[in-house]
Amino acid sequence: MVLTPSIMLTLGALAADFQLPDVVTGQTITLADFADQKALLVLFISRHCPYVQHIKYELAQLGQDTRDRDLGIVAISSNDAMTHPDDAPDSLKEVAEELNLSFPLLFDESQQTAKDYFAACTPDIFLFDQGRRLVYRGQLDDSRPRNDIPVTGKDLRAAIAAVLSDRPVAYDQKPSIGCNIKWKPGNEPVYFKVAVSTPVS
Repeated sequence: MVLTPSIMLTLGALAADFQLPDVVTGQTITLADFADQKALLVLFISRHCPYVQHIKYELAQLGQDTRDRDLGIVAISSNDAMTHPDDAPDSLKEVAEELNLSFPLLFDESQQTAKDYFAACTPDIFLFDQGRRLVYRGQLDDSRPRNDIPVTGKDLRAAIAAVLSDRPVAYDQKPSIGCNIKWKPGNEPVYFKVAVSTPVS
């Protein structure tokens, strides 16, 4: 595992399109499927990463807590399933069902969607407004494995509350930190090399 921070993509960036299969239903999910939602949350996660394991119940709870709100949520796993079989579709389906996720979990086999979003780590979190412009990227909250800070989702929940209430999202945003995305050999994007060379605290 390479401890890696998120890239912190420029605020205002447009959400990239995607067409990826849901590991539970097999249905192809696209960006357009969320067109009616006021905001969209895109999560890059994996099954094996201890940083995702640490927050997985909060992510599931967040989905349940916002089911009746004008927020679309989609989770994406982009890891190379050949080297990390826990992140293969059948295994991801198990965890989606175990957590009773209220949002789709997609498999990005080509890893192109991860590249389009400049995703570098798991978890990597992107929140977009109604115009699908980026208003928040970074950490769920200050909790990390073994730092004894409770998992509350406070940073992301505050950003969601702001965008759904037509209030500005705070610009003071901290990078997420987690396992590096497991790129296929020779598929590592240039920005990833920047991420792994960035000191993490």
